[in-house]
Amino acid sequence: MAIIAAACNGTGPSAYGAPASTATTTTTTATTTAATATNAATIKGFSFQPDVLKVKVGAKVTWTNDDTVAHTVTADTNSFASGNLQPGGSFSFTFTRPGTYAYHCSIHPSMHGSVVVG
Repeated sequence: MAIIAAACNGTGPSAYGAPASTATTTTTTATTTAATATNAATIKGFSFQPDVLKVKVGAKVTWTNDDTVAHTVTADTNSFASGNLQPGGSFSFTFTRPGTYAYHCSIHPSMHGSVVVG
């Protein structure tokens, strides 16, 4: 019986100065998702989350009702209004001018939030 053993001496990618494996990380998708996420607000637990949202001029903000009852997103100046948003519903508004836009739920007057555009 004969046993033959062989070893990889000086062969393969590392023998030529190349790494054995290469990993590439792309952050473009994560950055785009994060930027989109910052232009979103959630209605949950009878509150707007976050209660103050900071965005750039031209940003489209989307509110989503994740609560169990209907709510509204109504500007204190009436410059925008969602109407009744049933659970699961959403409303979007694009802010074209800098400033602070206070809003509330017209069904539940204790609910307040603001969008700071700059």
